Amino acid sequence: MKTIAIITAAGKGERMGSKIKKPYLILAGKPILVHAILPFEYSKAINSIIIVTAKGDEDFCLKNIVKRFGFEKVLKIIRGGKERQDSVMSGIMAAGNEWDMVVVHDAVRPFVGKDMIKRVIQAAQKCGAATIAVPVKDTIKQVSSWFVKKTLQREELWAIQTPQAFRFDILKRAHHLAAKQGFIGTDDCMLVERLGHKVAVVKGSYENIKITTPEDLAVGKGILKSRSKKSEARNKKNLALASCLLLLDLCESVSVMMSISL
Repeated sequence: MKTIAIITAAGKGERMGSKIKKPYLILAGKPILVHAILPFEYSKAINSIIIVTAKGDEDFCLKNIVKRFGFEKVLKIIRGGKERQDSVMSGIMAAGNEWDMVVVHDAVRPFVGKDMIKRVIQAAQKCGAATIAVPVKDTIKQVSSWFVKKTLQREELWAIQTPQAFRFDILKRAHHLAAKQGFIGTDDCMLVERLGHKVAVVKGSYENIKITTPEDLAVGKGILKSRSKKSEARNKKNLALASCLLLLDLCESVSVMMSISL
């Protein structure tokens, strides 16, 4: 089963307040876009990747992202559209029709993992469409004219993230219908829902944040620092275990040698 990933990196990033576009901001020594691509590059579930950039960024992305970091799965780098939805549609059309599955991911979600990608694809293979999401933690209220209109049931509310995975033909049909009707959705699942198709929810991670503001960038640095400490602790634990095993082997060898000498 062939699966292509479409990574959308065409946003302007006005809320970030930076002259550098969000996908190219540096996070722990690498552009955010690089962090986002890496799990897809290493995932066995992904065959190829299409990166959708802002107009005029194609050559920059090729030179400073794809070639510099040696990404081998990137099939094409194409120009995005006015809306995110237009960019995904451009990616679908550029992909051709040889794909069974398609995974759409935001370039500014740098903390996606390979397991997350695998699980959302598996869910989409079963029912045609799936998204990564997490249960909301806060109480959510519907507000109108600065007054609370209604308190929503938190138990039924999930914060939707990416990656989102679909059967290729379903997502293509959903985008064609939306374009024909002039409908703009907030994510790709919304377009598929309009077809009357169910979308499965796969539990993700609260670390899988979307970096859109300077505050998000600070949180992202904290996540990477925490991950680094956990990795260091695991390495120390593994080293201690290896040392113990080596010591046990040594003791066993000495014991055998003493038995032979006696």
